[in-house]
Amino acid sequence: MADIKTFIWDEKYECMGEDERRELVGKRLIDCVKRTYANAPYYKKKLDKAGVSPDDIKSLDDIEKLPFTDKLDFRDNYPFGTLAVPRDQLVRFHASSGTTGKMKVVGYTANDVELWSDALCRCFAMSGMQKGDLVHIAYGYGLFTGGLGPHYACQKFGSVAIPVSGGNTARQIQILTEWQPQVICCTPTYMLHIIDTIEKNGMDKSLVNLRSGIFGAEAWTHEMKDQIESRIGLTAFDIYGLTEICGPGVGCSCQYCEDQIHINSDMFWPEIVDPETGKVLPEGELGELVFSSVCKEGVPMIRYNTHDLTRIHYGKCACGRTTPRIDKITGRADDMLIIRGVNVFPTQIETAVMRYKEVLPHYMIYVDRINNLDVISVKIELNPASFPDTMKGLEKLTKSIEGDIASITGIHAKVQLVEPRSLPRSEGKMVRVIDSRFKK
Repeated sequence: MADIKTFIWDEKYECMGEDERRELVGKRLIDCVKRTYANAPYYKKKLDKAGVSPDDIKSLDDIEKLPFTDKLDFRDNYPFGTLAVPRDQLVRFHASSGTTGKMKVVGYTANDVELWSDALCRCFAMSGMQKGDLVHIAYGYGLFTGGLGPHYACQKFGSVAIPVSGGNTARQIQILTEWQPQVICCTPTYMLHIIDTIEKNGMDKSLVNLRSGIFGAEAWTHEMKDQIESRIGLTAFDIYGLTEICGPGVGCSCQYCEDQIHINSDMFWPEIVDPETGKVLPEGELGELVFSSVCKEGVPMIRYNTHDLTRIHYGKCACGRTTPRIDKITGRADDMLIIRGVNVFPTQIETAVMRYKEVLPHYMIYVDRINNLDVISVKIELNPASFPDTMKGLEKLTKSIEGDIASITGIHAKVQLVEPRSLPRSEGKMVRVIDSRFKK
């Protein structure tokens, strides 16, 4: 690992006492509930249905009175129904994949963008970034939060963003070896792919001058962390976030808590709840991660259930921070797949498949990890009544379906057309996904 020098970006908030933090978050929660109730009709309806008034929330202790929000709120109010401010107060939209093919659309005010940058600056400091560092950003730019979030946070931090975006590995390596940035931001699996390519081409890895890697957007193991660090000589940090809450920057690991993530809890209050009962669980118990983005203006989410499975820990860390920490995310309670940092739902693939009369609505999805990259393939049964009778026709159909899946999900899936009735059937709930990434 590289020699990392870290510091605390905002000691006032990152090192405050637990009682002081709870009082601050309580005040922010009260204000957030009032604003959201008054300006977001979907949330007023939700609270009214639960029999809860904003006046019932007098401190953070009352948070459990509030109902949960989740991805269905985005689906049911697509595209702009979750906004808590008029659109003319926004400066940006981001979005991530949602259920039934609909994106989760999040609007940001200028204050939201500033808040996001501040949260990321805390993470940058935690991961050893220094003012003036060149920061190689290989997350995708656009609606995905991974690119633009760190990009503008670099400006606030005082480092220099290199907006490489994703793909074109040869160009990525050229910049890494010739420009020699000190920090890289990307998914951990893509970092491994970059390393594999460097080794395959017999290049001198000492030309890569990376000190820190800030990796996120997908679950990854400590073993993958060790492999990245040993093969390229940097120190790897785990950054956590989701578009619905702000994007990357909700939390990050430090040099002392490698398998835990500090949460910026004055901005994003975390709870761990029982997946069955919704009751808040005590420290150290496994449950679903819930956030309240108490400072957000555009789309504040209150008690948003991420369905990420983890545990929470309290107490002062050796780095000096007193923020609560969660274990690394290793799974999700719902059916969402994360493929190379992109959220993919089986229903999105089904949307593409069912556009074609040449195939039947019987398909299976297979996910694996090959050469350190997530790959996804889809087997689909042909319709004996109307499938093409030439090899050229079958190839054209395959490419067309692959194109539609890529258009809907943002990822490439290899499609294999198979004989009718050759895939499993079920009289109950159909298991359509075989995920082998974590079984090896």
